[in-house]
Amino acid sequence: MIEKQLNKLGLSRFNTYYWEYQYKLGKEYIVPHLQRLGFSPKAKSVCEIGSAEGGVLFAVKEAGASNCLATDIAQSRLDAGEIIARNFGYSINFVNHNIISDQIPSNWLNSFDLVILRDVIEHLDDARMALNNIKKILKPDGWLYITFPPYYSPFGGHQHLLQTFFGKIPFIHWLPDSILNVLIKNGRPVDLHEVKRLRGIRLTVKKFFQLAHNTGFAVLHSEFFIIRPVYKFKFGLKTIRLPKPFASTSLKEIFATEASFILVKEGS
Repeated sequence: MIEKQLNKLGLSRFNTYYWEYQYKLGKEYIVPHLQRLGFSPKAKSVCEIGSAEGGVLFAVKEAGASNCLATDIAQSRLDAGEIIARNFGYSINFVNHNIISDQIPSNWLNSFDLVILRDVIEHLDDARMALNNIKKILKPDGWLYITFPPYYSPFGGHQHLLQTFFGKIPFIHWLPDSILNVLIKNGRPVDLHEVKRLRGIRLTVKKFFQLAHNTGFAVLHSEFFIIRPVYKFKFGLKTIRLPKPFASTSLKEIFATEASFILVKEGS
């Protein structure tokens, strides 16, 4: 039903594919996951930063959220999300906004019960500034839900973006620059640039914990996955959590394809 409606909108397959898996991930995993942890979206205000087409927020809206804000720096993806929202009759606000460099609108301050930052933080050149700004828009008792692939995990270097033979090889980003740059040189230029940029950032779980502490956040919940939830919707794979004995060691940096956190403001 949903796929038929999407096909009638004249959007690219790129936009509809990403919206559909975002929506399924939100409906079948993220919303139930938050509910299990004690957060109900009903009558809540929710913001997703780096939302792309905003599919996750559609699931949040269906769960009863009163106010949903989707932000991204890719206008074309926001435009697609807005078209889909209008077609489905959902009230979701789509705004082009850079959480690092753009001024925070006054009506966002202390306004959100939940902020979602899904697979975004590892791309940010100044994650500290981003988290400081997110603190400003969260309510005093609000939750920040963050996921990212640790850099040293199988595809933490985002080499899969290149869509080349070598980009399909796990852990290839562990190789020295002199070898890696030769192997990946045939990747699409924009993705090649991103892979090299993320090599400079190298966000690890250890760095993330330090970042959260330094920006005044406390970790309310954390878990790690060998096969991350989104792989169910992308590849049909069953979600597998990293066993707790391994999750408590540095092995999670290597074997966890996703690190997942709920952060709250310290003292809340």
